[in-house]
Amino acid sequence: MKKKDILFKQDDFIFSYRAAGILVHNNKILMQKSKNDDGYSFIGGHVSSCETSEEALKREYMEELHADININNLFAIGEVFFPWKSKSCHQISLYYKVELKNLSDIQLNGTFPGYDELNGKRYDLDFCWLDLNTLNAVKVYPVELVPYIIENSNNVVHFISRQL
Repeated sequence: MKKKDILFKQDDFIFSYRAAGILVHNNKILMQKSKNDDGYSFIGGHVSSCETSEEALKREYMEELHADININNLFAIGEVFFPWKSKSCHQISLYYKVELKNLSDIQLNGTFPGYDELNGKRYDLDFCWLDLNTLNAVKVYPVELVPYIIENSNNVVHFISRQL
């Protein structure tokens, strides 16, 4: 039986449980960008039923980047409220510091193409290495996480992002 994403949709409301990775290499962070958006988000995806957030994150990196990762530690917990098409979304996100098991798994600079799938639909993405020193100058979802990444906080951070 295929596991289902923890993603509940009501008439005017969506609840989502997501895990994402913070992958930094040579003072650059790897982000994903949808072709129809000018903002960047952290690579990850929905946690599936009976799956841990760490298992979900490893699965998502393998599906989207064909890359094996080590998960170092929980970095942040986010309560994120944002518009998802015509509905309001309440998302709980766990963000982990991660590293590549093998540096040759992916391109280590610039931008390279990829895709994600949700509900059987393919979404083209760009994966982009962004300089940590200029991360404040680009649109990042959720922006509240950026200062903690730049300061390389060693404490688990809790933040609330209200985009509604």
